Amino acid sequence: MDVDVFDESWGAHEQIVMCQDKATGLKAIIAIHSTVLGPSLGGTRWKTYDSTNEALTDVLRLSRAMTYKSSAAGLNLGGGKAVIVGDPAKDRSEELLRSYARFVHSLSGRYITAEDVGTTMADMDFITDETPYVAGISEALGGSGDPSPVTSIGVLSAIKAAATHIWGTGDLAGRHICVSGVGKVGSALARHLADEGARLTVADIVAESAARVSAETGAEVVDVEKAHAVPCDIFSPCALGAILNDTTIPELSCTAVVGAANNQLARPDHAEALKSAGILYVPDYIGNAGGVINIASEAEPGGYNAERARQRVAENIFASTTDVLQIAERESITTAEAADRRAEARLEAARSTPRIRTFPQEKPKR
Repeated sequence: MDVDVFDESWGAHEQIVMCQDKATGLKAIIAIHSTVLGPSLGGTRWKTYDSTNEALTDVLRLSRAMTYKSSAAGLNLGGGKAVIVGDPAKDRSEELLRSYARFVHSLSGRYITAEDVGTTMADMDFITDETPYVAGISEALGGSGDPSPVTSIGVLSAIKAAATHIWGTGDLAGRHICVSGVGKVGSALARHLADEGARLTVADIVAESAARVSAETGAEVVDVEKAHAVPCDIFSPCALGAILNDTTIPELSCTAVVGAANNQLARPDHAEALKSAGILYVPDYIGNAGGVINIASEAEPGGYNAERARQRVAENIFASTTDVLQIAERESITTAEAADRRAEARLEAARSTPRIRTFPQEKPKR
């Protein structure tokens, strides 16, 4: 492998576990970035990668982002992530999932997995048969269920905070918002925005998904390759990462970028490029933290309460987005740097305070 896992640019990961089981065909990587604030939490992404290097790069970036996401959200959780290498449509089996779950269990709670791109709540339910170190499982098993609807509520709150910062009001009626990627989170976000009276444009690599959301919300549909260039008030990337890059940033025709996608910046310096272009950027891990805030609610006394969790997500993300935007403006730095400073300050304060966490709670078996 060419990736130097000890390179500081990856954020000094605590542990990286390569998982392989020839009997089931499992090939997976679990990356634990930090347990300073508590056990590392992050979903399991299941997708086809061109190489082991590509899979390793993805999991290292995502796990580091989870540390910052949990810290910025004020949670007593660290950051981790996992990837299963392969095609979930072809390779999914109960045996493979159970094998993967046993690798998760071998980490004794240092890593807690959850749903992500390519995995489902049903997959997480299977995993509970082998380990309690899984979150976001079905409500029937004591979990919080699909995190997508709650994540969309958080992104909506981040959009409202950005609108308030720019235009002095969070009222989205008449604002033109382009949502690129209308999967589970993006489609829910589009419906919320339609309810707010926003003018919508949507795009998705799956044409049927864009058409369905258009029928539900009255949105205009554009080609996914051109979505970033649509003249609009807010561009909301809600698919996979690296959408903000050398090619797309000069073509942006929006006032702000606020979306659900992880790792939206192809490189860290693209935050400065956005700032120079006069485009307000809400860092992805600030705006899309609704899912992890929701999952963290599973461990609260009395168990998960959906209404309480949704209210917490909306209030937390509006406040954290506002704070980051104000820090960036006050200190004349990028919003990405402001978000990192905010998250790092809490991590630094916690390093001198040992933490013992009991998350997750024991859950009933299926």
